[in-house]
Amino acid sequence: MKLNSLKTSRGAKKKPKRRVGRGPGSGSGKTASKGHKGQKARSGGVKGPGFEGGQMPLSRRLPKRGFVNIFKKKFQIINLEQLNGFQKNTVVNIGLLKEKGLVSKARSPIKILSEGELKVPLTIQANAFSEKAKEKIISVGGKAEVI
Repeated sequence: MKLNSLKTSRGAKKKPKRRVGRGPGSGSGKTASKGHKGQKARSGGVKGPGFEGGQMPLSRRLPKRGFVNIFKKKFQIINLEQLNGFQKNTVVNIGLLKEKGLVSKARSPIKILSEGELKVPLTIQANAFSEKAKEKIISVGGKAEVI
């Protein structure tokens, strides 16, 4: 092995960052490659997305319709047929549903709907139940507890 045959490993050498505004010898001195004056030459001169050069932006030109309730609760929905995999007399709560993969977020409220038939008596703890779902749970011998 000779010193002149040694090579650096791939990715070990990076090109140095370009230092702008460091004199005429650097090739990017004086205006620091920003050109002369103008909005883009100033500090903080880049406008945000949606800026259309002073023209009224599209988002403000289009008519707004309806009402969006920012306080609306978004429930994670579970149907009764999905709960048939649990054993008899199990207490089904948010933690157990998250563990089984029936619910994605443990913090979001859960609502049980009556789609399908429940075949096993369970104690189900959730934030909300539909009236039919409550009836079906109780008819099988289970309990519907609102958290």
